[in-house]
Amino acid sequence: MALRATTEAWQVRAACKGPQAAAFFPPAHAERKEDKQLREQRAKAICQTCSVQSDCLEYALRIREPHGIWGGLNESERKQVVERRAG
Repeated sequence: MALRATTEAWQVRAACKGPQAAAFFPPAHAERKEDKQLREQRAKAICQTCSVQSDCLEYALRIREPHGIWGGLNESERKQVVERRAG
């Protein structure tokens, strides 16, 4: 079966698929700073094991993804990468 046009081929191999995906995005309710830090640490640890981490990060940078952990970086870390690349 072909992948949907909106799905990047690397996404099917991502380590963040499944129940652990919740760690990659903030909850719908308010989140304490300590809880956010722990959640992001869990997500980043999963990213470190992922074979498509660099593809994921490049995708998030390309589309300017404003939310969540992508390629091992959070929103502010990705913004810094974009700014550095811009010169």
